[in-house]
Amino acid sequence: MGIFDFLTGEFIDVIHWTDDTRDTMVSRFEREGHEIKYGAKLTVREGQAAVFVHEGQLADVFTPGLYMLETNNMPIMTTLQHWDHGFKSPFKSEIYFVNTTRFNDLKWGTKNPIMLRDPEFGPLRIRAFGTYSVRVTDPAVFLREIVGTDGEFTMDEISYQIRNIIVQEFSRVIASSGIPALDMAANTGDMGKLIAAAISPIVADYGLTIPEFYIENISLPAAVEAALDKRSSMGIAGDLGKFTQYSAAEAMTAAASNTGAAGGGMGAGIGAGLGMAMAGQMGNTGPWGQAPQATHAAPPPPPVEHVWHIAEAGATKGPYSKAAMGRMASEGTLTRETLVWTAGQDGWLPADDVQELARLFTILPPPPPPA
Repeated sequence: MGIFDFLTGEFIDVIHWTDDTRDTMVSRFEREGHEIKYGAKLTVREGQAAVFVHEGQLADVFTPGLYMLETNNMPIMTTLQHWDHGFKSPFKSEIYFVNTTRFNDLKWGTKNPIMLRDPEFGPLRIRAFGTYSVRVTDPAVFLREIVGTDGEFTMDEISYQIRNIIVQEFSRVIASSGIPALDMAANTGDMGKLIAAAISPIVADYGLTIPEFYIENISLPAAVEAALDKRSSMGIAGDLGKFTQYSAAEAMTAAASNTGAAGGGMGAGIGAGLGMAMAGQMGNTGPWGQAPQATHAAPPPPPVEHVWHIAEAGATKGPYSKAAMGRMASEGTLTRETLVWTAGQDGWLPADDVQELARLFTILPPPPPPA
């Protein structure tokens, strides 16, 4: 470097910071020996602030703009005696550039479930996660309370602390809100505003603010979600009888699709029978769009014929058919008080208490006409 370049470098001192990262919050302007010349030009861009520290004390904060570091706008100056050729005297200080833009899409979440008393389900555990943004609003406080003398400070170094604050306030707000778990999804916007308002005074002590806070999801334990799914399925099913028939048909379809060696024949038979039954219950159109042929309903099965036993004088007689019981009633050997029993009947009953036999005593022929 020639003597002219050296002299130019001594006369002109430009201080600025261009942030080429996305997570740097504070960066210290590095200069060997921290010698900043009197009259240096300080450039502070939009989205930045410059904090001037002299001899360990915070001297001033510069907002966006171009500044000339001279005695009329600097609090403390030192002189260097051995410069006697018109060069500007340096002073040993530090300048920290602070990023005042928003840091977006930062994640938060509950590491452990939060216990609360739900008005509908009782004691309940929930988890939640979402995103937030953070911004430095007071560079001096942020530098003094958080950064200290760190030459480069990133968002990762404070995000853990902010997440702890968020989870603490979220737990407190959600537990005292009284909102049922099933209605939380409809109130995430309002809850987010409440939580952001609760967090703001705490992070303000750090020189920060939370301009945006979002709750993306609130989830229940897996067992509770499974129970809710079953409850929803029952509501959708409606008629439990029809739902049971549908479930049975699904099970039969699955069995029919099993073509293994052990159950292949049975599965095929069930599948064929089920297919024929379902084909008979299809809609109003037949195959190839043709109208279905008129079919006659099959007659109901014949009624089951009961056989009866009679208890008489401590002995059991029978079995007798209904026709035989009718003849006995007409002959008078079967009366209304005779104890009778048939399969499926709960104990012995008088014949008059059995509806099927009581009719036998009401259809007796009238007495014969006189001779």
